[in-house]
Amino acid sequence: MIEISHLWKSFDGETDILKDINISIQKGEIVAILGSSGTGKSTLLRCLNYLTKPTDGIIRIGSHGIDAKKHSKKEIMELRSHSAMVFQNYNLFKNKTAIENIMEALITVKGKSKKEAQEIGLRLLDKVGMLERKDFFPSRLSGGQQQRVGIARALALNPEVLLLDEPTSALDPELVGEVLNTIQKVAEDGATMILVTHEIMFARRIATRILFMAEGTIIADGTPKEILDNPEDERVKRFLDYNLK
Repeated sequence: MIEISHLWKSFDGETDILKDINISIQKGEIVAILGSSGTGKSTLLRCLNYLTKPTDGIIRIGSHGIDAKKHSKKEIMELRSHSAMVFQNYNLFKNKTAIENIMEALITVKGKSKKEAQEIGLRLLDKVGMLERKDFFPSRLSGGQQQRVGIARALALNPEVLLLDEPTSALDPELVGEVLNTIQKVAEDGATMILVTHEIMFARRIATRILFMAEGTIIADGTPKEILDNPEDERVKRFLDYNLK
């Protein structure tokens, strides 16, 4: 379903943030990406829908592939249509209500009627426990509530893969649980998901597969039990020892 071949990313022509990444992800997999800060986790996720443009390599989602060395704007838009992103800082339109935030892309990108977009939006707000706040602007919502609206907005596009970039990192600790519970419900519905997270125990619970990154490369790839209970790489062991104290 998702094929990443020889993916590289350099920001200044000298420093490689991503180094020859090769991954194959199947439909229905829930992949958690772990690693220390600055190892390229979020960059990898953003390259998958060309919010960050790779320096080299090929990305394929579903039937559509794109080559970093030679592509058109149309090909980028086509690739993006296969995925949806949930951001660290929600990225909601401040001048639109919760329901309007969800309806916007349905109308402008998917060509839905206002009535149909509203029906989809209401259903998804109900799914993430935000229906009662459908007419609230982001300024009247907590960070956790804004992120749940962000998840509903991503789901509205019916993506082949849901990309989540540290979805709880901007939240106060007491709000983390409500967002993690929402993500788990989505996962239980059979979504294909790639999640960059620092929530190790949540990754253990939700993921079918864990990738561990260090210095722009994937140094470990396996089940949660293999990576978290029986790590072979010393860098993974040190990371877990430090973060699970």
